[in-house]
Amino acid sequence: MKILLIYPKVSETFWSFKHALRVVDRKSAFPPLGALTVAAMLPASWNKRLVDMNVRDLQDADLRWADYVFVSAMIAQERSARIVIERCRRLGIKIVGGGPLFHSYQDDFHEVDHVILGEAEAVLSQFVRDLQSGTPRARYRSGEHPPLENTPIPLWSLINFSDYVTMSVQYSRGCPFNCEFCDVIIMNGRVPRTKTNEQMLAELDALYELGWRGSVFIVDDNFIGHRKRVKGLLREIIRWQGRRRRRFTFFTEASVDLAEDEELMRLMVAAGFNKVFLGLETPSEEGLKECGKAQNLRRSLSDSVTIIQNNGLAVMGGFIIGFDSDPPDIFQRQVQFIQKNGIVTAMIGLLTAIPGTRLYHRLEREGRLLFRPSGDNTDVSGSLNFIPKMERRKIIDGYRWVMNTIYSPEMYYNRTLAFLRQYRPMATTSLSGEDLYAFFRSIWFLGLREPKSRGYYWKLLKEGIARYRRSFADAMTMAIYGYHFRKMFWTPHVSFKWSDWWSEDANVVGRSGACPK
Repeated sequence: MKILLIYPKVSETFWSFKHALRVVDRKSAFPPLGALTVAAMLPASWNKRLVDMNVRDLQDADLRWADYVFVSAMIAQERSARIVIERCRRLGIKIVGGGPLFHSYQDDFHEVDHVILGEAEAVLSQFVRDLQSGTPRARYRSGEHPPLENTPIPLWSLINFSDYVTMSVQYSRGCPFNCEFCDVIIMNGRVPRTKTNEQMLAELDALYELGWRGSVFIVDDNFIGHRKRVKGLLREIIRWQGRRRRRFTFFTEASVDLAEDEELMRLMVAAGFNKVFLGLETPSEEGLKECGKAQNLRRSLSDSVTIIQNNGLAVMGGFIIGFDSDPPDIFQRQVQFIQKNGIVTAMIGLLTAIPGTRLYHRLEREGRLLFRPSGDNTDVSGSLNFIPKMERRKIIDGYRWVMNTIYSPEMYYNRTLAFLRQYRPMATTSLSGEDLYAFFRSIWFLGLREPKSRGYYWKLLKEGIARYRRSFADAMTMAIYGYHFRKMFWTPHVSFKWSDWWSEDANVVGRSGACPK
């Protein structure tokens, strides 16, 4: 049996890092972990290939080689996935579909021969048995959330490591919280399930033995969902790292209550973690109450961010605009919060009702749903897929102002300095050959080719060398991220001076061309 696994192209989004990839000379930020894991679950005797369309184009010869094509996709990959499906149908190739796209819109893909709904560990083996016996069904569904002890090591041999900036592994699935807008618990449940420590070390060993020496993203939606087990794993990783000449660096996603556990933060940093993505959502307490984000209300969000960054973890923040309770000044408040707290990587999206979530069902009952979302919550035409309480045009104009503001060169530079002032890395990060290569390329792309922002690059470089040597690698990484964000969200002719509207007492001074009223 010849199986071609296809990972469709991801739209140009906040997380695609398309422009940053040009600087570091890589093709994609992350490998298709789900497809690689599914490949490892298929019989070893089957012949398997993988085409990541974010790395190279899909050729008809790839499709003609296959007996079956497996397509794994998120909602944001729908356009590319449909093109793949149409090409398969034209060539008469059988298609198997799985992943969040097919889970959310399972009735919209009648042209797909076999749809797998649910976690692969619960349902894929039955499909394989039926396929081998010649009696595969059109649909396989399981709502079970199985243990992860039998999940295999991803089939890394199907990809070229040099195509990617970072590798990915998964430790747990499920989240104990119940945020109204989130579909994580719909797909993975509210009881966190974890792999064993032995499994995780085996996965790290596999990456190391195959030559990987860079960053590793632990893709869990909430890495700290089961704190006792996580602490045990971190102690094992610390010992594992101590036996290696070159340590991995890790980053992950977590809930903001990480700030309440000093031991956990200390263990994470000692294990090699240097960044964490937090769902901060909004500085408005009413907004946090509305979406059920109780864990964000236990203490000041600003205090939580400061504590985490003081402990050596750079905070990447997720924010949302479009809650029913958003006040008229929510745009200014979001900018103030992000700037004051030095949240350099701030992913601000428009609220989106994803099928299956509590938010989706509430808006459906209220008759407020409008259209299918695109899966990219920074896309003003494909998100905010409901009738909002605030005037839609004001939300969209305000959102565009926020993104243009925080990703302007001056604001980004000042925010990076605010971060460096409170960041306390455990030790100076050593630069690898790949890091130095990326640094010298950044001089060309950011320091020489960008006339409107290169001055801030050189200022940051000077500050990093003079005052923040222990954080220099982090500062340069953020400079490269900033290049991508400016290309995505900044309109150069809309300019302002930092001092025109910002003051330390968090007041915004309105002026022509500033935040829309």
